[in-house]
Amino acid sequence: MALWGGRFEQGVAEVTQEFGASLPVDKALYRQDIAGSKAHAAMLAAQGIISHEDERAIREGLEGIEADIDAGTFVFDINDEDIHMAVESELTRRIGEAGGRLHTGRSRNDQVATDTRLAAKALARDLMQANLGLRRALLVEADKAGATVLPGMTHLQHAQPVLLSHHLLAYVWMFTRDFGRLRSAFDASDASPLGAAALAGTTYPLDRRMTAETLGFSSVIDNSLDAVSDRDFLLDLEYACAVMAVHLSRLSEEIVLWSSQEFGFITLSDSYSTGSSIMPQKKNPDFAELIRGKTGRVVGDLTQLLVTLKGLPLAYNKDMQEDKEGALDAAHTLMQCLSVMTGMVSTWTVHADRMRAVMHRGHLAATDVADYLAKRGMPFREAHAVVGHLVLEAEKRGCDISELPFEAFQEASELFRRDITGALDIDAIVAARTTEGGTAPSAVADQFKRAQARYLVDESSMALLSPVVEMGHGA
Repeated sequence: MALWGGRFEQGVAEVTQEFGASLPVDKALYRQDIAGSKAHAAMLAAQGIISHEDERAIREGLEGIEADIDAGTFVFDINDEDIHMAVESELTRRIGEAGGRLHTGRSRNDQVATDTRLAAKALARDLMQANLGLRRALLVEADKAGATVLPGMTHLQHAQPVLLSHHLLAYVWMFTRDFGRLRSAFDASDASPLGAAALAGTTYPLDRRMTAETLGFSSVIDNSLDAVSDRDFLLDLEYACAVMAVHLSRLSEEIVLWSSQEFGFITLSDSYSTGSSIMPQKKNPDFAELIRGKTGRVVGDLTQLLVTLKGLPLAYNKDMQEDKEGALDAAHTLMQCLSVMTGMVSTWTVHADRMRAVMHRGHLAATDVADYLAKRGMPFREAHAVVGHLVLEAEKRGCDISELPFEAFQEASELFRRDITGALDIDAIVAARTTEGGTAPSAVADQFKRAQARYLVDESSMALLSPVVEMGHGA
C-alpha cells in the first residue's frame, strides 16, 4: 500500500498507478530530495521533535541510498509514484521506525517545491557557466577578426558594410542579456518553501531558516500557500532558456548561410559537419541546423508550463506534476546546444577575402553617397532620390554604384566632386561610423572593451552565487 493509503480500502488501478507516477521524471532530482530530507531531519532533531539517534540513523540511511543511486545499483519501483516516496519507503525498510519519523512536519507539497527549486538553481548555474563559455569564444573570434569586413544586411539583402567583429559582438550582447535572465531565474529559485507543509504551515515548531541555510537558500518564502503553489521560478528559467535558444537559432541560421557555397564566408570544422549518404561531395552544417530545430522544443517547453499553470487555484494541484519534465528538457537541450555552438565558433575558418570580394555587390555605398549630397546642402530626401537614380543607372550598366564613372555622378548632381571616390571606399565607409555602438574600428574597439569587461564581471559573479545541490548522474 502507498505511504498515503491509510484512508483507502482499495489500491489504485494499475493503469492509474502508471499514469499518475512522476518517478520516471523526478528521479533525476534524487540528490535534491535527499539533501532536503537530511536538512529537515537535522532541523527536527535540533528542535527536539525527533531524537538525535533517529536523525543520525536517517542521515546515514539517506547517504547509503544516495550512494546506491549514484552507483546505479538502486532499483526504482514505479509503485512508489515519485522520488520522495521511493527514497522514504527504502529508508524505512533499511532503518525501521526512524525512517517513518522523517516526514514529521512536512508534506510532499513543500518537499517537491524544495527539490524543484534546488534543481532550478543548479540548472541555471550550469547554463550560466556554459553561456560564459560561448561568450568567451565569440570574444576571441571578434578579436581575431581585426579589420575584416562583410556586407551587413537587412531583409537578407546587402545594406551597408560592417566589421565582422562588430557583427559577432552583436551576438555577444545577446548572450550577455541571456546571462542576466539566467541570473534572475537563479535568484527567483533561491528561496526555501520547506516548512510550508501542505499549504497552511504546521503545528510543529520548525526552524525554516535553519533548513534554508543548510540547503543554501538565501531566504524563506513568506507565504505558505505561495510556497507550495509557485512555479514562477520555473517560468523564469524556461523563459531564459527559450530566449537564448532563439538567439542560438539566429546564429545557427547565419552559420548555415555563411558556410554555403553561395556565401562562402566560413568553413566549418569537419568535427562540426556531416556528409551525405549518397552525395560524396557534401559537407553539411547539420549541427547548426539541429540547434535551429531544437529551439522549437525549448520554446514548446515554456508554452507547456504557461498553459499548465494558467487555470490553477491555490494551492497545490496534481497538474503541477507536469512542471519538471519541460524544465529539465529545456535546460538539458540548451546545454547541449551551447556546447555544440561553442565548438563550432571556436573551430570555424573565416574567409576574409571572400567577404571582401562580395562587398561590391548590392550598392553598399549608396547611403554614404546620399550623405555626401546632404552634407553639401541637399535635403536628404532629394539626395535619396538622386542616389536611387544612380543605382538604377548602375543596374542598367550591370555594375555597382561604386563602379560608375565620375561623369555619371556629375550628370546626377552638380554637387558631386571628384572626392566622391572617398565616399565609395568600403574601408572609409566603415571608418566613418564612429558613433558609440557604430562599426568604425575605433568604436568597435571601445565596444569590445565594454563587452569583455561585462564578461569578466559576470564570470566573477559566479563565485558569489549561493550554494547549489549538484544534479545527479543521468539527471
